[in-house]
Amino acid sequence: MNDPERDPEFLLGDLLKNVSRSFYLTLRVLPDGLRVPIGLAYLLARAADTIADTELVSPGQRLEHLLAFRAQVNGAVDPAALRAIEAALTAQQKDSHERVLLQSLEPALAILPELSARDRAEVRGVVTTLTQGMEFDLRTFPNESSGQLGALNTLTELDRYIYLVAGCVGEFWTKMTVAHSPALREWNIAEMSACGIRFGKALQLTNVLRDCPKDLRIGRCYLPNELLSKAGLTPEELLKPENAARARPVLCELLGVALGHFREAERYLLAIPNRSGRLRLACLWPVLIGLATLQKQAGNKDWLDPQKVSKVSRSYVKRTLALSLPAVGSDTLVRGWIDGMIADVQAKI
Repeated sequence: MNDPERDPEFLLGDLLKNVSRSFYLTLRVLPDGLRVPIGLAYLLARAADTIADTELVSPGQRLEHLLAFRAQVNGAVDPAALRAIEAALTAQQKDSHERVLLQSLEPALAILPELSARDRAEVRGVVTTLTQGMEFDLRTFPNESSGQLGALNTLTELDRYIYLVAGCVGEFWTKMTVAHSPALREWNIAEMSACGIRFGKALQLTNVLRDCPKDLRIGRCYLPNELLSKAGLTPEELLKPENAARARPVLCELLGVALGHFREAERYLLAIPNRSGRLRLACLWPVLIGLATLQKQAGNKDWLDPQKVSKVSRSYVKRTLALSLPAVGSDTLVRGWIDGMIADVQAKI
């Protein structure tokens, strides 16, 4: 009897939905030819992320398993090696869906050979780069339970990090959509890939700013010392929510950087032909949700308080999805919507 949890339809359907949060909405709206390779890339990246984030296992062991998993993505699958990763990490998962994900490594990797050679190479490339970002975290920051705090040093280091964990996805997305969407065949791949990288960086920098209080409490300060020192602050002082006002210049500078990236995301979106509604929606939704998060963050006086994280509500997401359907085909409406949100953030900083 076939195991339904080894079925590609389950892996790229119910399982992906359970572990992907909002990304599943984007995946569902994509044109048919893109769903399998992009869905598989996301699923493999989520598996790697689960390996890297299993706090009950030491960072050194997590790194060992992460590198072993990367080797499996890039070479011939060794079931014994995958079972070793599963045995070491599955029991440590609090989330039942992540347990199932780790138990599904072999059938997920079995989908890779079914892709075209080009798509397979792109999936392997983006998963490899994403795991390099996870490796950076494990090598740079202390164990989450150590009580110690590590920090990035420069804006350049932060920019490199957000490329590894998200900017590379914009590059991958561009190559995949151009390959599978006849409407984009005239795109300059190098130019639009660079724009797509900025798109990914916009979303990740938004996450960095939103998640700052939580990350600080697991020993990770992504706000670089270069900016903190100009504000007369140390990473440790960010652990005190009452220092939010002192640290606001750092927040505002990074909000400005994020808005610059979102301008490129807007350019990317508007370069998609109006008739490609599904592809436009897949790009419009993360832009609108990301900018809504920045609006909240820019107006949050208690942005260092882990109890007052700037999170967009589910009702906002549902309303945005509904309003985007009639608007997505109009450059004027889309530009006005995005520009208005950007202007609102600028007014607050």
